[in-house]
Amino acid sequence: MSISGLIKGSGASGFGWSSTAAGVTEGLDLTGRNILITGCNSGLGLETMRVLVERGATVFAAARSREKAEAAGAEVGGETIAVVCELSDPTSVRACVDEVRGHGRRLDAIICNAGIMALPERELLFGYEKQFFTNHVGHFILVTGLLDQLTDDGRVVVLSSDAHRTAPRAGIEFGNLTAEKSYGGWKAYSHSKLANLLFARELGRRFAEAGSKRTATAVHPGPIDTNLTRHMNAVARFTWTTLGPLFLKSVPEGAATQVWAAVHPDVARHNGEYLADCNVGKSTKNGADAEMARRLWEETERIVEQLA
Repeated sequence: MSISGLIKGSGASGFGWSSTAAGVTEGLDLTGRNILITGCNSGLGLETMRVLVERGATVFAAARSREKAEAAGAEVGGETIAVVCELSDPTSVRACVDEVRGHGRRLDAIICNAGIMALPERELLFGYEKQFFTNHVGHFILVTGLLDQLTDDGRVVVLSSDAHRTAPRAGIEFGNLTAEKSYGGWKAYSHSKLANLLFARELGRRFAEAGSKRTATAVHPGPIDTNLTRHMNAVARFTWTTLGPLFLKSVPEGAATQVWAAVHPDVARHNGEYLADCNVGKSTKNGADAEMARRLWEETERIVEQLA
């Protein structure tokens, strides 16, 4: 167990920092449930899929290529359905939506796990900063395209991060979505994670307003050494890997909160919440700003309409 794991115990849910994806699903039978996971082929996504199929779920395994999705499915066993979803490409995301629909299965959960982090140089996609577009807009197209495939009590789980705390002070930079005025890899990543959080908040609000039993939550997985860190500079990477054994979660621990959010019965009452360490967490003021969340939704709809 890490030092942080020793210091931080369990919360109100009975789980905590050191809980694992297998631990939070112990005793659950997920037979008959269908769950979509993006970024299924490595890190948190692969562990999430492994545990869910072990508990009996069928997983739509989404990766950037069919080969990667099929290889991941073969690695974990169980029932998986490989689908292609390149979040940076709206055409690929829409094709994924169509493919999932074509299987005729209602979805019990969508886990928006995939993402990119801390690109060293500013890159644009369709005129927008790449991390914002991939992490937020790509998942927005996927989720909104599959909302009518969700079961009546289906769940949407969006991987955010405590990195949203270092997003720009004003929150979402609606006048700088190109990052032309200023760019930093970590700043842009934090900005995209704030967008992920606000997307879940607003989707949860819309579910509640419609009187639906569906839920949306945002998740902070905790600090984990996964391949997302590949864009760190040499000094940061050395520090991260050297101190990691003391302060980082393992992948099974990092996957716990999103698995808990997707399938545990207790989480049905946490619609619209920000979750961390398998408990309700506290976001920044911007992360809880309902008006900012509403505006982001409307702006993202506008972006998506332009892409059509």
